[in-house]
Amino acid sequence: MAGKSRLPGWLRRRTEGGQGADRTAKPPRTTRASARAAALDLRRDELIKAAAAAAFPVAPAAHPEGFGCSCDRIGCPIPALHPVSLAWQTQATCDPERVEQWLRGQPLANFVTATGVGHDVLDVPAEAGRLALERLSPDSATLGPVAALGEDRMLFFTASRGTPAEEEEWWPCELDCHPETADEHPGIRWHCRGSYVLLPPSRLPDGQTVQWLPGRGPELPLPDPLMVLDILSDACAHFGYEPEADQAAWAR
Repeated sequence: MAGKSRLPGWLRRRTEGGQGADRTAKPPRTTRASARAAALDLRRDELIKAAAAAAFPVAPAAHPEGFGCSCDRIGCPIPALHPVSLAWQTQATCDPERVEQWLRGQPLANFVTATGVGHDVLDVPAEAGRLALERLSPDSATLGPVAALGEDRMLFFTASRGTPAEEEEWWPCELDCHPETADEHPGIRWHCRGSYVLLPPSRLPDGQTVQWLPGRGPELPLPDPLMVLDILSDACAHFGYEPEADQAAWAR
């Protein structure tokens, strides 16, 4: 028939759909990457809100940026491992509206939780932490929330020694750790008043993350710190992480 295209039907349909078009093609890589990023953002928001709901005071922290830190400090010595604000102790909160504002306004931020108010954290080398879990797991009274800080450390969340109204009621511990003294405690670090730890799912500069252990999130009751400390100290001693001689009274 005159004027009728000699192109096969399947080729004509393919051409009409756009040159070389393939309507069954997968979404562009950028679309899949965007969807994955959105899922990670949603997961971050859920985890931070859950921590705040469990009465863990939270505050925004710096995050990895390029090969360094998102803060404006040149040569930051602890990139992505510190709060955004110097006033983090008074800024930390469990208020859901304030937390929601931070999550919306700082979509890349890590988050820290201020210790020594509603909870403390016993921070140990990962190998000692794994050994301790074998003793803690059967006893729900001594095993509360536990997080892995990359591959090197484990964070055991416990009840706090409290914040007494009178300073003389405060009993110090040789294992007490503050951000500036962390390197002085290669074994057990006791994060209490004036300290903080990164919350899951914070990102570390080396590409690792902070993650709750399966079934060990902030919804669990907080155990007595001395009971957990006893088991963690034995585990640390097994690997040679023992307090110095002048720290013999650290648990009194």
